[in-house]
Amino acid sequence: MRMSTHLMFDGHCRAAFQRYQQVLGGTVNMLSFGDSPLAADVASRWHDRIVHATLSVAGVELAGADVLPEDYSTPQGFAVLLAFGNPDQAQSVFDEFADGGEIRYPFQKTFWSSGFGVVVDKFAIPWEVTCEGPPAE
Repeated sequence: MRMSTHLMFDGHCRAAFQRYQQVLGGTVNMLSFGDSPLAADVASRWHDRIVHATLSVAGVELAGADVLPEDYSTPQGFAVLLAFGNPDQAQSVFDEFADGGEIRYPFQKTFWSSGFGVVVDKFAIPWEVTCEGPPAE
């Protein structure tokens, strides 16, 4: 079995996945509606939007797509969790996602981690960024 997260966007999938690759590294593959077998069935204004995107980083895959406006709702009830071994790297990624986004819980030391924070990025995707292992003494 393989499990991954699939994110829905309201026309910002391309920009989001380009940003995620910039911040996290990895490989991005995207297919637009216009370049897919759906091209003839989709209004031309949708041809530049993304029907399927993947970001592959360290053996993990994040997927995404643009959905029709009537099918889109602001994401809620989940967060994409990123766990790092290095607090400086975790802080850096948190700061990148906070740029233009909304900090829900500032990145800081907690009783369970040397660094943890919650941010909703400028594409409305919620992220939890944490450090693996116990907090530093």
